[in-house]
Amino acid sequence: MANCFAESWIGSLKRECLNLFFCFSLRQLDHIVQTYVLFHNRFRPHQALGNRPPGAQEGPPLEPAETEVGPIRCQRWLGGLLNHYYHQAA
Repeated sequence: MANCFAESWIGSLKRECLNLFFCFSLRQLDHIVQTYVLFHNRFRPHQALGNRPPGAQEGPPLEPAETEVGPIRCQRWLGGLLNHYYHQAA
């Protein structure tokens, strides 16, 4: 059972990230994989969690008026391949 989850995750890593880079050393490959893992576990929404990242607050989604606090900002990783958009606090 765990094998299918591991294959799915490795497939996502390959499709979304590694197929777009040429890695010339193990250090570079390690940096790319660690950055993807950080993004995947902290910011990427997961369907099994109601399209929330792991560790997000549980409960009903906030109303749009409550979430629009400030200007929208973008946090980028790996040269803009991975992006996270958020409202900056006012």
